[in-house]
Formats: sequence, structure tokens, C-alpha cells
Amino acid sequence: MKSTTPARSMKRSTKPDAETLERMLYYLKLTRESELRLEQLLYRQGKIVGGVYVGRGQEAIGVGAALAMRPGDVTLPCHRDFSVFMIRGFSLADIFANWLARGDAPARGRDNTLHMGDLNLGVIPIISPLGATLPVACGVGLVLQQRGNGNVVLTHFGEGTTSLGDVHEAMNLAAVLKLPVIFICNNNQFAYSTPAAKQFAVKSLALRGPAYGMPGERVDGCDVLALYDAVGRAVERARAGKGPSFLECLTLRMAGHSAHDAAEYVPEKLKLAWAKKDPIHRLERFLLARKVMTKRQIEELHKRVHQEIDAAVAQAESRPLPRGEEAVEGVYCEADCWWRRPPSAVHGPSSVATGTGQRTTHD
Repeated sequence: MKSTTPARSMKRSTKPDAETLERMLYYLKLTRESELRLEQLLYRQGKIVGGVYVGRGQEAIGVGAALAMRPGDVTLPCHRDFSVFMIRGFSLADIFANWLARGDAPARGRDNTLHMGDLNLGVIPIISPLGATLPVACGVGLVLQQRGNGNVVLTHFGEGTTSLGDVHEAMNLAAVLKLPVIFICNNNQFAYSTPAAKQFAVKSLALRGPAYGMPGERVDGCDVLALYDAVGRAVERARAGKGPSFLECLTLRMAGHSAHDAAEYVPEKLKLAWAKKDPIHRLERFLLARKVMTKRQIEELHKRVHQEIDAAVAQAESRPLPRGEEAVEGVYCEADCWWRRPPSAVHGPSSVATGTGQRTTHD
């Protein structure tokens, strides 16, 4: 899709090699099939309490973005960015265990969904409401900028979130301070059931980038190659000290807001049109045309993905449920909380910057 001026200031094109292309397809398939297992089996069986949020149809956004990162970068994914957690280092078994609220899962059974993070992996937990994530990204970006090692931070959010004040304050701050932050807007056209046209008057949210003094670009959110390229250029720009960028990734959520939502408010004609742009089929056709993979190799990859999911689910289900007495732990400050220790022993607040933090959750 045509970029929005002045997106051309984001420099050269970044092209993935054959190995990266195969990884793209692997993570696209693993994300799709994992979410189908969660939504259509585990949730229906009553093994998951609460909502199940999936990103069917928009998997390319998380995959393309996360693969453009390097060690030391930080990401603040959203609740539909399943792939980001895997690419940054979370095991599939841990992710399923978290959904199943197991006691040794990242959230220790206190929460499920993707409300989890690991500072050692550079993943900041999801914050609800989602707009509150962006100011945190700016804080992380400021730390990375001061360290001067060229690392960047990516923050994901939906088009509905852009109506919140936190988003505008964060974008303005990032632009003024030239922070190494890449704002990734997953525009799946419906904020729950509210269509984008009833939420803002601009034709493209990418226009909001230049309005704050940063490049803005609309990207085909169903094309993982376009995402990898656009995020790669924005990351390169941020690493060079030229500040933030705003990417609007246009796609369609091919599912309801969560598993309980049939999405009857989405016109059937719109669903059919976007189904033809399925990011997995699109990449498969590209790989076959370029002879990067054969049909047999793609079929073998599909089988491998299902085997990995089977093993991960089995392992997650075998893990223990949380003990009742653990429910009161970590609610109030314990005796050994970092703010009660001598200054020389305090490491907690700097965990994002140093990489020494422990796994943390949004409670």
C-alpha cells in the first residue's frame, strides 16, 4: 500500500534471507494453529476461564515486527501478538500453561491470556487499559537512549487505543526527545464492534506520525514481508538516533473480539474480501514461486507445528494448579521488597535497563 509522506525518510529496504523466510512461515503457522487450539478446543472444553483473544488474520504484524528485532531490544506486545512472545523466547509450553492458569506458569495462575512478561527476554507485560502501555514504552526508550547502545523499543496497540490520551502524550514525548520507539498500530478495523470510520475522521492513522514530527507509514498488515521491511527501516532509523516512527498496519481481525463474540457486526462481504489476503497463504505462494520451499517441505512444516503444539499442551496440562495460599502472596509489600532494602542492594527498578529483572506479570 502506498506510504504516507514523509515515510520516505525511513531509509533502505530490508530483505530477509531464505532462513528468515522459513522462520516467518513457521511462526505464522505456529501462531495460527496455537490460537485455534486455544479458542476451538481448550476454551470449548472449559479448561480456560475468561476470554480468549486471538489475532487470526493479523499474525503477520507480530511476526514481521519481532523478527526485525535484535538482542537487547525491548517490546511491549498486545493481547493479539502471540508470535512476539515466542520469537522473543517464551516456550510454547509456558504460554499454554499460562492460559491454563498453572501454578508454575509466568503469571503463577493469577491471570491467563498473554498477561505476562520477562525482562530478561525484553518483554514488558501487557497493561490494561492498553493505552497505558505507550508511556511505559517511552520510559524504556529513554533508558535505552541514555545507554547509547543502539537498542530500540517496539510497542503494539490497536486502532481503538489511539483515541486514548495516553497515546497522544506518549507520541508527542517520543518525538520531542527523539526516543528510539517504534509505534506499531494494529489497525484491524474494529475496536471490539466499533468500526474505524465511526471512531476517527482521518482516512489513514499514518497521518498522525507527521502530525507529531515523526515518519508515518501505512503498511499492508497481511504481508509479513512488507511488515519486516517497514519495521526494519523504522528500527534502523531509531538505532541511528533519528527518533520514533509510527506504523499503521492495516488488516482485518478474522474473529470476534474474543471467543465469546461471533463478530456478526462485521459484514460478510468484508470478511470474504480480506480472507483472500490471508498472510499464511500469501507467504506460501511467495515461497513456492521463489523456490525457497517446496509443497512437501511446507506440508512437513505444518505437521511439525501440530506435533509441537500437541507436546506443549500435554506438558502444560500436566503442570500443577496454584496452591490456594499463594493467592495472598505478592499483593502487599513483603519484608524483602526492593524498596525496603539498603540502596546498595536495590536492583529492582533498573531491571529493564540491565536485563537482570525477573519474570513479572500484570496483576
